[in-house]
Amino acid sequence: MAQTTAPARAGTPSPKASFAVSTSDVAAIVEARHGDPFAVLGPHETAPGHWEVRAMVPGAPSISVLPEGGGAPVAMARVHPDGFFVARMEGADRPWYRLRIDWPAGPQETRDPYAYGPTPGFEEMGRVRDVGSDAVQRLLGAHPARIGEDDGLHFAVWAPNARRVSVIGDFNTWDGRRHPMRLLYDQGIWELFVPNLAPGERYKFEVIGADGNRVEKADPVAFYAEKPPAQSSIAATLPDTGWSDADWMTSRAEGDPRRKPMAVYECHLGSWARVPEEGDRFLTYRELSDRLIPYVKELGFTHIELLPITEFPFDGSWGYQPVSLFAPTSRFGSPDDFKGFVEAAHAAGIGIILDWVPGHFPNDAHGLGLFDGTHLYEHADPRQGYHQDWGTYIYNYGRQEVQAFLVANARFWLETYHLDGLRVDAVASMLYLDYSRKQGEWVPNRYGGNENLEAIDFLRRMNETVYAADPGVVTIAEESTSWPGVSHPTYKGGLGFGFKWNMGWMHDTLQFISKEPVHRRYHHHSLTFGLVYAFSENFVLPLSHDEVVHGKGSMLGKMPGDRWQQFANLRAYYGFMWGHPGKKLLFMGGEIAQEREWNHDRSLDWHLLQDPHHAGVKALIGDLNHAVTSLPALYERDCDPTGFDWLVADDAENSVLAWLRRGDDPERLVIVVSNFTPVPREGYRVGVPLPGFYREVINTDSERYGGSNVGNGGGLSTEPQEAHGRPHSLSLTLPPLATLILERVA
Repeated sequence: MAQTTAPARAGTPSPKASFAVSTSDVAAIVEARHGDPFAVLGPHETAPGHWEVRAMVPGAPSISVLPEGGGAPVAMARVHPDGFFVARMEGADRPWYRLRIDWPAGPQETRDPYAYGPTPGFEEMGRVRDVGSDAVQRLLGAHPARIGEDDGLHFAVWAPNARRVSVIGDFNTWDGRRHPMRLLYDQGIWELFVPNLAPGERYKFEVIGADGNRVEKADPVAFYAEKPPAQSSIAATLPDTGWSDADWMTSRAEGDPRRKPMAVYECHLGSWARVPEEGDRFLTYRELSDRLIPYVKELGFTHIELLPITEFPFDGSWGYQPVSLFAPTSRFGSPDDFKGFVEAAHAAGIGIILDWVPGHFPNDAHGLGLFDGTHLYEHADPRQGYHQDWGTYIYNYGRQEVQAFLVANARFWLETYHLDGLRVDAVASMLYLDYSRKQGEWVPNRYGGNENLEAIDFLRRMNETVYAADPGVVTIAEESTSWPGVSHPTYKGGLGFGFKWNMGWMHDTLQFISKEPVHRRYHHHSLTFGLVYAFSENFVLPLSHDEVVHGKGSMLGKMPGDRWQQFANLRAYYGFMWGHPGKKLLFMGGEIAQEREWNHDRSLDWHLLQDPHHAGVKALIGDLNHAVTSLPALYERDCDPTGFDWLVADDAENSVLAWLRRGDDPERLVIVVSNFTPVPREGYRVGVPLPGFYREVINTDSERYGGSNVGNGGGLSTEPQEAHGRPHSLSLTLPPLATLILERVA
């Protein structure tokens, strides 16, 4: 907040005891229903040179006005037993003073919040409606401010239809009569500067809505919040200075993310690991910096994707029902602690992606729902504004202020906390008006269709804004339908995302791998069909948390056969995935072959790594990641059809597939071969376009990973024998239930 000039100095005390304030105004203030407190409280000129100073301080035994610059204190008269006080003063200029409140525990001296004029920056408040600007987080919420020589906190909240809004907290014993706010009518924003407050204060907004109900709301733009189940917001400064990751931010902005390696470790911070000897508590952001980041670095992942950490009330929602979109959850520490976590990741060369939830919000009483007694953030019509599956509200994307709020939030995480990307949750539910609704339960758009035109506009504007403002970031859509152009530029009619989760690939391939090998010949198309559309979008191949909950079992549990075959199947499947075009995402626990289904209330089963089979899967994931990041053919053309050729696509009888990956260097080819039966195959010939020695980079049957160690002795040379339409070929030994990745080195 900019500094402004303080009010003029006080005049001399007046002995007069009659007061001009009306009894109706006094009653409205006392009953906390006055919509314009500055019209009543503070200094008011009642006649030329005559002033009344009025204060509402419930519970105060007595109050005196202390004129600035000297002069005798003026005792204030109590004109209402609930704590409305008035004093008369005289002077040509507006009085400037302190209030001395004689509390039983001792006197308190403070400036009167109602002695100040409009707060600095109020002219700019209208910018919170500008979609794409950062005005929401700069102007709304609780910010340290200085007016004249006085430090304090400035509070502002958008609630245009409220009858009255007060800021409440420990500083006023949570009494909404103490600090009612001023409404800036043109902007619909209530604001108040409260002197002598500093970051660390707990607060809420007490709102009397248009419906007459009085509710306590958390700040929609709070930067910090109490640890649930507590619900208060906490005033906090933003960690926007003193960052140590300048080199990372510079390098991130260089190049095209589609042509860089991306292997993402999806992580739920509350259950990655816990501290059992201390009541099974969560790890803190600082402890996660020391443990999670080196672990991810060791395994060669390029990014960590965090399940939502925007403050949320219910652990069982995993963060997907957030209340405070601008606050990193306090479950793991403070905003500065979270900043340190991001810095530690960047220092290790790891990007941070946030699972972001702009599709819906919970109906908790302290949240956004019916915020000012009207459907402010959500649609009023439940056919548009209520999500039946999740029991949550749906944002009204057609309201400019709501779009501005959400787009500003996207920018906030990328700029204030230097995050490297946003994975946007439940995009399909946003795009379709009839999503999970029966006939008659939804409202068609203006053309009679089921497309949510307002949500489409929001997603496009969000993507345009963040890509223009933050070079090098990525946005990733979790979109499960055939909506065209999700990851195409908006100027070409797309939604503008950088990437899209390939949910179809995940569904088809998991269905295949869950079959007994003897039946896989009948489902061969489940592995090949994905290449029909593999380059229609910029895809991420996800094996996400959604695949290991709600009775779906763990990744290992999906695999058929005895214990050895289960592990072999899983290793072969991972090799197939890492060799396939598309960026990679694996949910935590998948890398250690977690045996039980994921439970958000428990740590991963780290003791499993004492078993060599589980340790072998972990070693494989590390080697696969290092292969992807070291072999350009496995990432440079992930999104380009020129980077892929089938070598063997039709051997359904043997459940064998082979394909070629190439990058910008035409000589550095990579060959991937998968055998999804438990039968080893000697002399399996695969045609290749170039002669030379092909090094066996990955063999998922290696004894290092717990396999039977059938393979090709580290590599082999081509033979001048035509196969599969290629002039040269490799005579390979295919291990049982295994994937080979071979690099041409000469």
